[in-house]
Amino acid sequence: MQSRKEMMQNRREIAINKLKGLGSQIIEDVNKNTVPAVRVPSRGTSNLVYDTDRRYYVLGDRYGKRSLGNVKQVKKIAQMVTMANFCKDLIRTNKTATIRELYYVSEGWDVDFGDQQESNIIGEDLEVTLGMTREDLGLMPEEDGASVYGNLILKDDDVEINAAKSGKSGYTISPTIDDVEFIDHDVQRVIAVETMGMFHRMVQEKAYKKFDTLIVGLKGQAARATRRFLKRVNEELNLPVYICNDGDPWGFHIAMVIISGSAKLAHVNHDLATPDAKFLGVTASDIIKYDLPTDPLKDIDVLRLKELAKDPRYKNEFWQTEIKKMLKIGKKAEQQSFSKYGLEYVVETYFPEKLDAM
Repeated sequence: MQSRKEMMQNRREIAINKLKGLGSQIIEDVNKNTVPAVRVPSRGTSNLVYDTDRRYYVLGDRYGKRSLGNVKQVKKIAQMVTMANFCKDLIRTNKTATIRELYYVSEGWDVDFGDQQESNIIGEDLEVTLGMTREDLGLMPEEDGASVYGNLILKDDDVEINAAKSGKSGYTISPTIDDVEFIDHDVQRVIAVETMGMFHRMVQEKAYKKFDTLIVGLKGQAARATRRFLKRVNEELNLPVYICNDGDPWGFHIAMVIISGSAKLAHVNHDLATPDAKFLGVTASDIIKYDLPTDPLKDIDVLRLKELAKDPRYKNEFWQTEIKKMLKIGKKAEQQSFSKYGLEYVVETYFPEKLDAM
């Protein structure tokens, strides 16, 4: 079996070969006296397909063609090729750059970007054209990683880290999480929570011991590295993943992006989605059962819930029931609302009852 280091080296070699292939394709067209063109898979909503077998969004077979014969497309091709060359140098030297650094570096190129949004879009075009993640290309996000607490030993840059002995906030998930090796663990599950307030409450109440669990603080919408971490521990360590978010349509969506991926990242959902992850709460049923403090649904909440009801990712009976029930009661609730019964209640009562029910 390949070591993690060998696997990552193989991925780097594949990335370099694909980057070289992009340039070679253009050179070959020139040598044939053919107008160079690049096929870029469409990321438009009309090319998104929900794969019911894999349980996440994938891209369809529609492509756009960028040709140097079209004056309007010359700059985009030049931007993509220059960025590809930059990424090739990053991988060869075993370095990374944030997407913000990339934007500033481009200020010194012959072809630059009008703003970072334009740079990000070309980066996504490069990802989807090569079928690689931006992390494979040496490009990293700006956002901080989520926090992990529990008995998991990792090897990050040749340093072994115990996520239960790394301070009150545990281990911060690295943006290069695929380079991190899982050495050992003594847990039976993973519980990911939307807010850092709930994360710290669970650490303080020693939920990691009570439930033999890793606790992951998502910090709202989970970053790509966080989703990749959850997928890896689920598949490589065979740990069930549970997600506990606020009881509102936005919390539902944050959980579903972890479970079934996002439409925007359909081209990399195979690396990010964890289809077997389970939603632990807060649900409309919980609001009723536990008589939680609530806020009334706003018009935008109602609109979003109706959108979710039509989304193929929410087609099963559980989600349809909870969405309809929330619309009926017209209320939503936060994770912290369980504090009505005391700070310890969520760990001593709510989670045990929910886990038993699941």
